Amino acid sequence: MNLDIDLSQYKDTIIEYGTRTILAILVLLIGLWVIRVIMNGFKRVLTKRSVEESLKGFLSTFVGITLKTLLVVSILQMVGIAVTSFVAILGAAGLAIGMALSGTLQNFAGGVMILIFKPYKAGDVLEAQGYTGTVKEIQIFNTILTTWDNKTIIIPNGKLSNNSMINYSTEETRKVEWIIGISYNDDIDKAREIIKKTIFEDERILDDPSEYFINVNALADSSVNFKVRAKVIQANYWPVFFEKTEAIKKAFDANDITFPFPQRDVHLHQNA
Repeated sequence: MNLDIDLSQYKDTIIEYGTRTILAILVLLIGLWVIRVIMNGFKRVLTKRSVEESLKGFLSTFVGITLKTLLVVSILQMVGIAVTSFVAILGAAGLAIGMALSGTLQNFAGGVMILIFKPYKAGDVLEAQGYTGTVKEIQIFNTILTTWDNKTIIIPNGKLSNNSMINYSTEETRKVEWIIGISYNDDIDKAREIIKKTIFEDERILDDPSEYFINVNALADSSVNFKVRAKVIQANYWPVFFEKTEAIKKAFDANDITFPFPQRDVHLHQNA
């Protein structure tokens, strides 16, 4: 039996696939270098934006795997391997997984957006989804709030990223507001002066005298209502609110200004 093989008939095939292989190796090396450059730049951007470390690691890994997968698919196509069926299978599997985990993926995407754009951060006072509390932790899927009475509220990030919220900690200062009612028989100017002295002479109040907001807000059924606003720093909001509410009561009592309460006149008619 003659085992000698005539390689001349495979010359063109060997040259073709050899050339493809060499080009594929070059593309692989260059592609890995380009991916490394892209990843270094991507990490610098995340660091510059102060992205949380856990999210930064996840995003870096995800982007790196995606780029390397695309590179491998491109190389397989270069050497003549059909990848159409492989890509179709991956696409179908991804669609099925996405539909099964739609809620979870929505929360994940919301968490990514929150951690990147930072509409709030840990320590902020937030009102959202019917709850008000201090942000304790921002996770990938949920945000954890602690309420005033020390309850723990877990809100999915998908709802937070797609709905309105109030962040009370964004600004350095806030306006404390009171609605103060007096009797119709009391002197409005006297009451205004008492309110001004009681509230705005406090050193924690930041308003200039020309900015004092003390105005009659409504002529209610049983009272004349003042609306009062005073600017304070965030840390002083609740101390000023509670202390001045008590101080107004004491000041009105000392100056014979009455707090009205709902009253009803009842008239009795006797038939002859």
